[in-house]
Amino acid sequence: MLESQLPVLIVLLVLSSGAKLVAARSGGEPGSLTRLGPAALVPERWQAGALVTCAAGELALAGGLLLSTHALFRWWTVVFFALSTYVLLELRRRRPDAGCGCFGEVSGAPVGLRSVGRTLVLTGMALLSVWAPVPGWAAYGSPAWAIAAGVIVLAVLSPEIEETVERIRYRAPCEQRPAPEEGVTLSRLRASSTWRGHRDELAVAEPYDSWRELCWRFFAFKNHDGDDIVFAVYLAGRRPAVRMALVSTESMPEYTTV
Repeated sequence: MLESQLPVLIVLLVLSSGAKLVAARSGGEPGSLTRLGPAALVPERWQAGALVTCAAGELALAGGLLLSTHALFRWWTVVFFALSTYVLLELRRRRPDAGCGCFGEVSGAPVGLRSVGRTLVLTGMALLSVWAPVPGWAAYGSPAWAIAAGVIVLAVLSPEIEETVERIRYRAPCEQRPAPEEGVTLSRLRASSTWRGHRDELAVAEPYDSWRELCWRFFAFKNHDGDDIVFAVYLAGRRPAVRMALVSTESMPEYTTV
């Protein structure tokens, strides 16, 4: 049973590697790589190289898991997914607008708890597979229910599925789609944990200004000290990402309402 998740890990690594290579080769729209996973954390001239390097590493791990039982490939897979978890947490902190880039441009939505949870689950699956007695190709004979269980868990934790469905339905980038009504987006904001954590700081519960930039809608409020609290709500997904920033009026020029 220890080897039951090897097929899932191998297929996922191959798909992830291929998607990154396609993103690096096409380049997408100008600046698109700056919003994808590891590329968002390096200078612009190294972004395509970072994606290619990550893809090559994933492909090497997939090949090792498929053909060998050597502990080196098993442990490096554990390290890879553990490092991926750290990178996603750094992205949430330093680049809240960037996607994880796990599957290239498909993973363009801001990093959420589901993406972080997925890498944690993959780390656990890789750790269990360290002591598997057979290589990956032989593990495809494992019980179907065990393999299916891993696939279902990963599917639940994969926001890319919803993003892909939306792209098929709308066939346009998020920034070019019609935005939900302002009231709908405001309701999503108020249903978020970010709002609940900061609503007591607000002087008034209604925003004094709101505007849209690309895939985000921003809502500006005043707090009890007269400073601005600005919430940003991502415009795609049923449970969109929500970010918050505190802007001191002392450090800002005169503000013009949009």
